[in-house]
Amino acid sequence: MKHHNKLTVALCLIWAASILYGEMFAFWVPSLFTCSWPHHHLLKTDGVESDGKFTKVAIVTDPQLMDKTSFRLSSKTLALEVAQFYTDVNMRRSFFQSVLPFKPDVVLFLGDYFDGGPFLPEEEWYESLSRFKHVFGLNSQGKVGDIPTFYIPGNHDVGYSRVASHKLDVINRYEKEFGSRNSRFVIGSTEFISIDAQAIDGNPQKELASNVWKFVQNVSSDAKSHPRVLLTHIPLYRPDQTPCGPHRASSVINQRLWRHFQDQEVMYQNYITTESSKKLLELLKPTLVLSGHDHDQCTLTHKSEAGSVTEHTLGTISWQQGNLYPSFMLLSVPNTVHQNSSGPDNMLHTQLCFLPRQLFIYMWYLSLFVLTLLSLLLWPNRGISFLNNAAECVSNIMKSFLSGVTKEKNEDESCEYEMVWDAEGSMHLVKKVLQAPVKRQSDKTLVERGNAVMRSAARKNTSEEIQVVMDSSVGVGVSDPLIRSASKSRTKLVIQRVIRTIMMSIVIAAFNVPIYMMLLFKDWIEK
Repeated sequence: MKHHNKLTVALCLIWAASILYGEMFAFWVPSLFTCSWPHHHLLKTDGVESDGKFTKVAIVTDPQLMDKTSFRLSSKTLALEVAQFYTDVNMRRSFFQSVLPFKPDVVLFLGDYFDGGPFLPEEEWYESLSRFKHVFGLNSQGKVGDIPTFYIPGNHDVGYSRVASHKLDVINRYEKEFGSRNSRFVIGSTEFISIDAQAIDGNPQKELASNVWKFVQNVSSDAKSHPRVLLTHIPLYRPDQTPCGPHRASSVINQRLWRHFQDQEVMYQNYITTESSKKLLELLKPTLVLSGHDHDQCTLTHKSEAGSVTEHTLGTISWQQGNLYPSFMLLSVPNTVHQNSSGPDNMLHTQLCFLPRQLFIYMWYLSLFVLTLLSLLLWPNRGISFLNNAAECVSNIMKSFLSGVTKEKNEDESCEYEMVWDAEGSMHLVKKVLQAPVKRQSDKTLVERGNAVMRSAARKNTSEEIQVVMDSSVGVGVSDPLIRSASKSRTKLVIQRVIRTIMMSIVIAAFNVPIYMMLLFKDWIEK
């Protein structure tokens, strides 16, 4: 039992370390080790100690809070409630423990805040909105604390043009909470242009698409006094099988565009069309394009009349949206721009940051659970001590080394030496073997009792190794009771091990479940 107590303590510590890492320390890794603001290395090389030249922007996209449309379940089922809770907790940890420790000056959301936004009734939509605000710590003004926060719409928020054109109430409630779908604002020395990408390829004769293009025309007609960044939830057009760079985990999705056969409104699309993409680049002349929607990372360069433009498509922040490597982006925006300078201080700098792989963490928990059960069930009663085995090995080597000396010593003990003088007067030693004492009949090791004959198998341990030879007239039905006895003994051993495993598992759970629950609800409740 002593060895099993040690095993239980070791498993308790392994579980505690795994839970602390998986539920807390893993989310500290981006801010402490793997990610930093992209302008910091520039400041170090230039010998500048202050980062006041840049505004720090954190960018998040596609949280897509799960609801009844995610799994075709009713809104109050236990399975959906559990899935929502664990997904929300994960994103809340990612945002509060991985993103906010970078202390951004501005936060940008690139759309798809809900999963079934356009199809949720009013009451359920506001419940999802309340969850969204709790997950990302938004106040009544829609800000992350005192940090300015900006939003653009996604197809899961207002729908594609076919849905939005028939559900104007969906657009109204979105704009009431998140602001205009087409907007412009300035961060540092850069102007950000956000558009409703879901409507831009709709029927140009309808109001939704025409409003987007009117907004774009108005922006392009203004004198361009700042560099521009285009914010669009749906990425710009890219040819089929376009490489997306080293950070993409899934295969590239080719263009898909479905229109309704009656009004030609868009029912689904994964990229903006070629014509609209080209027109946006020519009219707005952005220096950078940021998008979402694809749920996976992609970086590529577009060619336009104004020059080359880089587009970064960000991966989702949620581990439940088909991307094993959720992420966010850090953007360094220069506060001042010198028109005649093209140095690094005048450029936009981006850094892609990856979040913990939550699925791998849960897979490790499952593997550790199986390993724990097997260890408790199969661990030998005497334990496994490598030190004891090593000591026994050394002892055996020493015994074999000293066996020769012992043998010679034993031979000398069974002999005597006699001094003999020859005729010349020289002395010689003559070895004589001592005669063994005659054993009496009572000293014989053979003992007879009734029909059994007992002989000692070894002189060292007569009591442990005895061979019993049964009389032939006795032994016809003896083997059956012995087999039944052995079977009962094995069954008893299995039952004892199962009971012991259950007891040890309860001890391990009693130690680690409170730690897990404390970390879980601390992150959910704590502001």
